[in-house]
Amino acid sequence: MTGTGYAPRRGRPPASDEQRQQQRLDISRHAVRLFAEQGVAATSGEQIARAAGVSERTLWRYFRTKESCVEPLLTKMIDAFRAVLRAWPPELELIEHLRATYTPVFDSAPGTDVEAVLAVIRMTHDEPALRAVYLVLRERSEDTFAEVLAERMGKPPNTFDVRVQAATMNAVLKAATDHLVHATAEKGITPQTLDRHREHIANAISLVTRALSDT
Repeated sequence: MTGTGYAPRRGRPPASDEQRQQQRLDISRHAVRLFAEQGVAATSGEQIARAAGVSERTLWRYFRTKESCVEPLLTKMIDAFRAVLRAWPPELELIEHLRATYTPVFDSAPGTDVEAVLAVIRMTHDEPALRAVYLVLRERSEDTFAEVLAERMGKPPNTFDVRVQAATMNAVLKAATDHLVHATAEKGITPQTLDRHREHIANAISLVTRALSDT
């Protein structure tokens, strides 16, 4: 019997994009826990990999530095606002939409990733490398804000007033999140603190977007 030229695949099948994203998020959660327990300087990539149950090779394939391991969790927070902004119905004022739908962390069980995200942001105040990661992600998010605002205003995304409003919206979200971090430092997350956080954002954003009705 002659060979068919087919060779069965050996080893594990390649991970899907969804599996890779989940693994990155799992690593991120373990990194944040270790950073919070023993500090960034005292935490090594080897420790993070061991805690997450992956090889160091896998860790460094996903992340360029140990500090960048916090990116997936922080991205969940930024994606939460992006998702709400993109789903903004044309018949609603943005503040009404935010009050009804906004949550600080996208697609997460209550009290889990929210606490971890706030822990990261709390650490950025004393850890310059973590703060750099946080601020870069914040800056990137402005493009999404500008796209949505431009569509509502009927202007190109790079128009000066669109970019200014997007930057201001980003600053509002950062300030409100910093306030939430401070408010939950001792007693943690409660439904009341989340409601106040949502209200702070809605009230401040209303000042930013008030000009939309006049354009």
